[in-house]
Amino acid sequence: MCLNGPRGAADGTAVPLTPESMAQAAAEAVAAGATDIHVHPKTPCGRDSLSPRVVAATLEAIRARVSVPVGVTTGAWAEPDLAARLARVRGWTVLPDHASVNWHEPGAEEIAAALIDLGVGVEAGIWSGTDGAARFAVSPLGPKVLRVLAEVTDTQAAETSARTLLAQLGPAHARPVLLHGEDAGAWPVLRLAGRLGLATRVGLEDTLALPDGQRAVSNAQLVTEGLVQYGWAQRLS
Repeated sequence: MCLNGPRGAADGTAVPLTPESMAQAAAEAVAAGATDIHVHPKTPCGRDSLSPRVVAATLEAIRARVSVPVGVTTGAWAEPDLAARLARVRGWTVLPDHASVNWHEPGAEEIAAALIDLGVGVEAGIWSGTDGAARFAVSPLGPKVLRVLAEVTDTQAAETSARTLLAQLGPAHARPVLLHGEDAGAWPVLRLAGRLGLATRVGLEDTLALPDGQRAVSNAQLVTEGLVQYGWAQRLS
């Protein structure tokens, strides 16, 4: 499940921004059925950060409350300069279980290689509408990643875009695929993942709304509804 993403205070009080609130949200989500946590560590002002200090504080707080794997982002927006981003990742003193690397971003292979050297699992983030799938298909690091994070950014024709993205991925170095969407596309893509028997995720990073359009009050509520929607889709497959 995805606790917060790049969202900030303007997205509502339900989005956890501090290590303590992330840990509480993670504990509630795991109690609701989540088996993996993806989080964006943040500075006190709410900005995504790859700082070793910020990452350590976030991971330590969450791991004090849950025992499931915990992963973080390495998104270029958190540190646009590649050399600085690499330095921050290599400087991590507390390591996540896995970290997402967006394959369409400049320096993706260098970041992924650094994570592998550290013993951190790599989620290869392949976004729809980018050249990520093509780049990943020829990457020598493909067989070494933990899984492919197939991210559908199209919110209008999400299921169609998801099927196109999966076709572009092909065997994807025979790695497991976690398929998910965002905002208006989150629930259609989650249900598609259920029908296809693929792993998926849900949380306030991906959507602030329940399937009926009502505002979600917590990550745990989204996990509970996600399990219902996923199982319902599997029964119809």
